[in-house]
Amino acid sequence: MADAGVRPARRADAAAVADIQVRAWRQGYRDLLPAAALEQVTSDDARAAWRERWTEAVAAPPSPRHRLLVAVANDLVVGFAAHGPAEDPGDDPAVTAELLTLLVDPLHTRAGHGSRLLAATVDLLREDGTETLVTWAFEGDRVLRGFLGTAGWAPDGTARDLDMGEPVRQIRLHTDITTGITTGDAGS
Repeated sequence: MADAGVRPARRADAAAVADIQVRAWRQGYRDLLPAAALEQVTSDDARAAWRERWTEAVAAPPSPRHRLLVAVANDLVVGFAAHGPAEDPGDDPAVTAELLTLLVDPLHTRAGHGSRLLAATVDLLREDGTETLVTWAFEGDRVLRGFLGTAGWAPDGTARDLDMGEPVRQIRLHTDITTGITTGDAGS
């Protein structure tokens, strides 16, 4: 087993995070998103913009409760997770947080990195007094939904359509993090 763990992201990790994001989206979303939209958010220009955004997320997060974590294996960044206070109407950001993204490099899946990222996220949020964690997932994203489902997440009945040249449906998932272990092992 490789030397693996999770730590807070550093500025120097931004390029690796952007690269993982692009690779994971290209592989995981190729059948979920319109081709033109996927190309737009994974192009070289987009990769550069993501790198800047992730650098900013580390250097000057919007709040102390916004965090970017990276999974590492043998000193190589292999995945990441970002979270912050929930911003959807009706959510109390004092006790509800949002998992903004959790992605593992397609070359490093099924090695527990996603589970470690989710566990570290939950641990930090519990320390902050968070009770409920929510996230948005593409309705057809069986990998993410299955992974989170094994960790006790379920749809909460909220949905939205993103305009990506054609409507793409997302559903909101939620979980109570006040008790029990909220990590999964499928697809991670």
